[in-house]
Amino acid sequence: MAFSLRANPLGKTLKNAARLRTIASVFAKHGFHKLLEKIRLGQFILERLSASSEIENYSIAERIRMSFEELGPTFVKLGQLLATRPDLVPEEYVAEFAKLHANVQPLPFETIELVLQKELGADYKSHFLKIDPLPLGSASIAQVHAAQLLNGEDVVIKVQRPGIIQTISDDLGVLYFIAEMLYRYAPETRAFNPMAIIDEYFKTLELETNFVVEANNIRRFQVNFADQPDIHVPQVHFELTTEKVLVMEMMKGIPLTVEASLKQDGVVPEEVIKRGLSAYFKMVFIDGLFHGDLHAGNFFVLPQNHIGLIDYGVVGRLNPKTQTAIVNMLFALSKEDYERLAYEYVDLALFTDQINVDLFARELRELIAPFYGLTLKNVNLGKLLMKSAGIASRHRLIVPTELMIFFKSIVAIEGIGRKISKEFDFLQYSLAFSADLVKHQFDPSRIAHDMTQVARESKNFLNALPRQLNFLIRKLNSPNHHFRFQLVELEDIKRSIESSFNLLFLGVVIAALILSGSFVYIHPNQEQILGLPALTFILYSIAGFLGVIGFYNYIKKP
Repeated sequence: MAFSLRANPLGKTLKNAARLRTIASVFAKHGFHKLLEKIRLGQFILERLSASSEIENYSIAERIRMSFEELGPTFVKLGQLLATRPDLVPEEYVAEFAKLHANVQPLPFETIELVLQKELGADYKSHFLKIDPLPLGSASIAQVHAAQLLNGEDVVIKVQRPGIIQTISDDLGVLYFIAEMLYRYAPETRAFNPMAIIDEYFKTLELETNFVVEANNIRRFQVNFADQPDIHVPQVHFELTTEKVLVMEMMKGIPLTVEASLKQDGVVPEEVIKRGLSAYFKMVFIDGLFHGDLHAGNFFVLPQNHIGLIDYGVVGRLNPKTQTAIVNMLFALSKEDYERLAYEYVDLALFTDQINVDLFARELRELIAPFYGLTLKNVNLGKLLMKSAGIASRHRLIVPTELMIFFKSIVAIEGIGRKISKEFDFLQYSLAFSADLVKHQFDPSRIAHDMTQVARESKNFLNALPRQLNFLIRKLNSPNHHFRFQLVELEDIKRSIESSFNLLFLGVVIAALILSGSFVYIHPNQEQILGLPALTFILYSIAGFLGVIGFYNYIKKP
């Protein structure tokens, strides 16, 4: 399975042009005639009828949501994605898109059988004792059926709806074309970067519609929780899994959406919360791979306070830098340190010199401070963080996708917490786990890995430095070389240059100390301190001390 969509795909098929006419007509019916004319799509409107007075009573956001509902699964899923991205669209649109739910009629089992035959072979029934023709659930992309293997094991079969890939591909082609026309002829939409929105949607769907990717996600979660018998991840039958069919163990227990889930014998709600959060924090801060859609329907309560998790189509992946930034964000929130929170956003986003951190921090304070200290009964931290990402976007910061998935996951976790305890406070629980998080951050093996990386990069820097200096000198001595300055505030430039050279010199000294200590570590012939050769320990300590000084000077400079 692969979508093949690139710039200006419209016009390649009559089918795409026909779909564009349908889309244009639906938007025109909901009062967007003028916009369609402005972006040169007026000729695709099938009916030249003015928007009814009833439609004019709705806001623009409501009319877009109504158009998406009428246009079907591709647009509904686009709206659902935008509902989690306040950094991409204004808040009033987020609120409307959150109302979107796919109303999908289940397919007859005869249609599902055709997919099973194509993917598993004409004799697919030989793998199963029975398959329930009535679906357990039906969504826009797939349908799920209960089944039983030859060995008696209960499983579920997730089958992709036939033709959905082609439908999505055709719709995405049209969406790319419309996004290009909006960007070209409607300058007021450029702030939303419509083509980037469709790109984001494309990448999400490309993974979500490949069940082999989901199966591999499940395998990785199984490995990560292999030592925790109280967390159950379903077994995948890879021999029966393809891009369009996923066969996995049926999860025992009761989903949290059912009231009886917490009334089972021996189940203690508080213990369920603790174990669920412990698993979640392990995913986020230790594994760097977390469930991106952990709502109550995907959270099963099993006997003995065990927990089962299903549906791994959407996962978040965090690198060490982002993990550390999230820890710092949570601590900044707990201390009401909005400047620190603002700087964490700046450090994670793509570089820009157009950010006013003081103004950004002030807006974060105005958003969050009124709710500080309240529990989930009064405020949803995940939604506040998503709104804070919207503020970051208005300050021209591009928020990483994985951070938005994390914020969305907090919303889901808080929804689970609300079902179990009305007084649930995600931030307080997260701080209760902070000791374990800090312990992991300073785990000796992790520090050793980081120090090795620093030593390697320092060695590369020192090796490249003579070449770079030689190149710079040759460039300066070239008869054709000339400088071009644009002096705005000479004194500020002078201070900046002095500070930069001081930091550069300090960096070279620190790199030399680390590199020297690493060489001694490789050939230890002396007493040891904390498992390191004495000289290595001293050199690393000096380098660390100088690094703290350099960092302090960096953050205090005006």
